[in-house]
Amino acid sequence: MATLNRPQALSVTGAAAERVKALLDKRGKPSVGIRIGVRTKGCSGLSYTIEYADEKGKFDEVVQAEGVTILIDPKATMFILGTEMDYVEEKMQSGFVFRNPNEKGRCGCGESFHV
Repeated sequence: MATLNRPQALSVTGAAAERVKALLDKRGKPSVGIRIGVRTKGCSGLSYTIEYADEKGKFDEVVQAEGVTILIDPKATMFILGTEMDYVEEKMQSGFVFRNPNEKGRCGCGESFHV
């Protein structure tokens, strides 16, 4: 059976990978990686979620990038395809930033998005 060479669902910048590594190192217990999902929240409808992953779910999409493993919740895959995950540190705030080409809009506070 031939394997398909398709692009990964999510790309990860070096800054995001370094932050994920630091978080996993500080956790104090073994982890497979982190899991990204979406949930209903905020004024625009959807918000990204990030949590530690102790094991791979049966239908999780697996992204190996920059030495880290990122799992994508199967319910979130269609909302995340083509997204770039970055980590940004600024004077007033720092955090993961998702640049998602599927977004049709974002709420004013930046907490949620819709596709």
